[in-house]
Formats: sequence, C-alpha cells, structure tokens
Amino acid sequence: MRIDLHCHSTASDGTDTPAELVRKAAAAGLDVVALTDHDSTRGYAEAIAALPHGLTLVTGAELSCRIDGISMHMLAYLFDPDEPALLAERELVRDDRVPRARGMVARLNELGVPVTWEQVARIAGEGSVGRPHVATALVELGVVPTVGDAFSQHWLSDGGRAYVAKHETDPFEAIRLVKAAGGVTVFAHPAASKRGRTVPESVIAELAAAGLDGIEVDHMDHDGDTRTRLRGLAADLGLLVTGSSDYHGSRKTCVLGEYTTDPEVYGEITRRATGAFPVPGAGGA
Repeated sequence: MRIDLHCHSTASDGTDTPAELVRKAAAAGLDVVALTDHDSTRGYAEAIAALPHGLTLVTGAELSCRIDGISMHMLAYLFDPDEPALLAERELVRDDRVPRARGMVARLNELGVPVTWEQVARIAGEGSVGRPHVATALVELGVVPTVGDAFSQHWLSDGGRAYVAKHETDPFEAIRLVKAAGGVTVFAHPAASKRGRTVPESVIAELAAAGLDGIEVDHMDHDGDTRTRLRGLAADLGLLVTGSSDYHGSRKTCVLGEYTTDPEVYGEITRRATGAFPVPGAGGA
C-alpha cells in the first residue's frame, strides 16, 4: 500500500481542488490519501464525491499552533468535524487569517513591494488565506523566484520583515480538543528548521506525555540525518512515525507520494480514531 497522509487543496493553500487532488492521487498510484487543509474541513464533501475506486480518503486538517513563541503545525486525523469545541477553535484561527494577511500586505507596501490585497485574495480564491498566498503574490511580482524563497527573514518567515502573527492554538489544547473529537494527532514536519525556529525535543516529549500520537518524520524538509534522529526520538517516546508529501499542487515542488506512511502505522491511526472513519472510493463523479 502507498499511503500519503498530508495533502492540501484549494480549501486552504493548495492549487488543486479537492476533486482534482483525489483524482491525481489515484493516478499517482496511491492507495490512501489524507486531505489536511489548514484549519479547514471544507474540502471533504467534494473530495468524497470525486473519490475514485481503489483510493481511500482520510479526512483531517493541519492545525495552526504556537508554543513559547514558536509556530508549529499539528496534523489531526479522523476527528468529528462537527464537534463544537474543535470547530469553534478552527473558526477562531480561520477568522484571524484575513486581518493577518492584510497586515502582511501593508508591511510589504511599507517595504516598497507593490502587492495588493486584491491580488492576494484572487490567489487565495475560496481557500483559507495564508502566507503561501502572499508568497505566491511575491513570485508573481518577481520579488522572489519561488514560494519557498519568500519564507525567509527578509520576507515572511517567523520574525521576518513582513511577518504578522495570527491566533494559533496551544498544542496541548489542540491535542485535548482533537482527542475529545475522536481524532488522532501527529506533529507535522517537527524539524523543518528552514521555516524558522523549531520546537525542542523536550517539548515534544511533553506533548507525547499529553497524548500526542505521532510525528511526521519522512518529509521533504527533513534531511537523512534528521529523519534518523527523529525516528530515534519517536522510538524513545513511543510515538508513531508517519511520512507524507505535504503536497500543495503547483505551489510547491513536492509530488504526491514523495514520502509515504507504513501500512501498519496507518492501521494503528485508524484503530485509534473514533470520530470518523476512512472513506473508500465509490467511483467518483
């Protein structure tokens, strides 16, 4: 089985619609794909309706968190999307995205970059607006060559010249909320240092003690030595190890199935979840 547990659609900052995403996942030879848009479950219905035979969909989300001033992302799988407390927290995070993006546009303008809110809103479309949309605007304007280059101290990374903070959930609270909604939690790309400061291993140990289920080890932002170190940490802490592409369509260079999750780990995730269940493809629309 080929299992990719971290993908984005136009419901957040990907460039493929949920329907396009699942069709491409099937064409890429995947057996299981997770839809994990940022703080959003809006793509579920479209993805399920288009799900081809032979492909299973894991519903999820990538939750925006922050601890001790460090931004981190928490992958949540197979939770009840209508559970009131987790839904309210996701809405609080999403509602803060627009003023935050407007603030980044204003800072870029102060730095002499002629980006406009209308340009960023056009790029975001119906998705949850975020830094990748602002970064794409910088690419369109020729300010940076790629979206990744916009995530630097010069521009949009944490503490960068045009960075603006937003509401982000305490990760311990995120674990509690996801668990209460019947879901499973995995710390996304925990050692992706090029994105900014990373959470110390001592904090990961505290998160594990609080109920964190796993860490995403096999990821494009982790080199070989980092993956080896994270595997050792996961073994020490009793955490599941996942791998995934973090696919965003044409917005990033990663491809579907670039990294995958072991079927036994996937099976354990599904066993632990009680809020929702994987959806087998019925042929699609």
